[in-house]
Amino acid sequence: MSQQAPDLLVSSNFIRAVRESGYLSISTALAELVDNSIQASATEVAISISRDSADALPEIVVEDDGEGMTKAELELCLRFGGSSRFDARQSFGRFGMGLPAASLSQCRRVEVTAWRDGGYERTVALDVDAVVAGSTPTLLARRGERSSTPSGCRVRWMHCDRIEYRRLAWLERSLHRDLGRMYRRFLVSGLRMTINGTPVDAVDPTLLTTRVEGTSARLAFDELRYELETACSGTAVVTVRFAMLPVQAWHHLDNVTKRRVGIVGGGGVSILRAGREIASGWYLMGGKRKENYDDWWRCEIEFDPRLDEHFGITINKQGIRPSAMLREAIEPELESIARMLNARVRQAFEDVKFQAAAEASCRIATAADPDLPVIPSPGRSGAIQYRLGSDALPMQAMFQSALSDRTLDLTMNADHPAFAALYQPLQAIEGEAAAELRTSLELFLLSFARSAVQFEQAGQPLDDLVHAWSSTYGRMLQKS
Repeated sequence: MSQQAPDLLVSSNFIRAVRESGYLSISTALAELVDNSIQASATEVAISISRDSADALPEIVVEDDGEGMTKAELELCLRFGGSSRFDARQSFGRFGMGLPAASLSQCRRVEVTAWRDGGYERTVALDVDAVVAGSTPTLLARRGERSSTPSGCRVRWMHCDRIEYRRLAWLERSLHRDLGRMYRRFLVSGLRMTINGTPVDAVDPTLLTTRVEGTSARLAFDELRYELETACSGTAVVTVRFAMLPVQAWHHLDNVTKRRVGIVGGGGVSILRAGREIASGWYLMGGKRKENYDDWWRCEIEFDPRLDEHFGITINKQGIRPSAMLREAIEPELESIARMLNARVRQAFEDVKFQAAAEASCRIATAADPDLPVIPSPGRSGAIQYRLGSDALPMQAMFQSALSDRTLDLTMNADHPAFAALYQPLQAIEGEAAAELRTSLELFLLSFARSAVQFEQAGQPLDDLVHAWSSTYGRMLQKS
């Protein structure tokens, strides 16, 4: 007599084990539901969070206006691996584990309701306590009320016992931030998502679309593209973008503003799969360690689901485990770029320090200008304003100067040996004496630049230039 094969799963133990499926937060668990809504062509996703009393466990409902599900699809949706799109690579879903696993990681009972063509709503449910007690899951669709909208889906998480937020307002703020960042591409493209009726705004970690004091980040250079072989034959592309934040425009912001905007604490790499962020952190930068300067540039890496094996995507689609082939293909170049951008940021902050220190010299020179010989310029009159900065110029030039709109702009060549010889010793010295010496040096240079413009216009001999320079420098020193 043949023996009956034992069950593959012990349901009561399996259902409890699934609750530990590794979702990092309620945001990443909810993302599984939003993924399903988008894949069902939804244009609106409404999330509601409530509790019956102060001591009651919260309830979360996610409802969309997507295409809904057939009765057969609905009866599969809470079965592990029961997706009709198993191992599909066209969008988010792949394994058919997301809806039940994500739901049970946060709540003790989940109900899924779907409807189509304005017909009746049908519901299936999965209850942890009932299954542990030996009851059969309610996975056969029960018919309910006639729907009030053409089609859609509603997922209800009941008895949410894994939510750590004591106040639901804190949870709402966290979800706005996290979901706004994860689905930024879709929100910009027209998806409407709300939490308790308040729209979720796109959060761009690259700050390319964020304007602060009239300025936003910019692409460091054109995007990079890497073509890799897929596991299912053919190739797909990994796209990498780098953004630089405007140090000159934003360095003066206070720390509260920097944190709110996302300058502080927002650096690193954002990984997007099928347009949705699945990870953020410090990835694929080789031996380059993250430093504070690295907050001022951003990296965005986007890939096609056909490259899941290269990125080590698991059933909960959070975090990556890059393959050796992926690392070999892109990591050396990304590390090199990271080091270059770090150096750019360092130099930008050095320029900021240079210009801040030079402002005192420029004010003194401006105050002395009315006492100096007038330098005419077409259509403009009055005292000359002064601006002193530094930049990388051709090696043979110690500095360059130009008069435009009554502003004399003097740019020191940061690559010339004189810059290091004059400024590095001064920067190493602290105190009032060093500041006075620096001011005297800068007035020396500004007075030369002004005298050179004056005598270039008059075409006078070099000896006269030296005399005028000496007189101008003396006037400026008297104002200091």
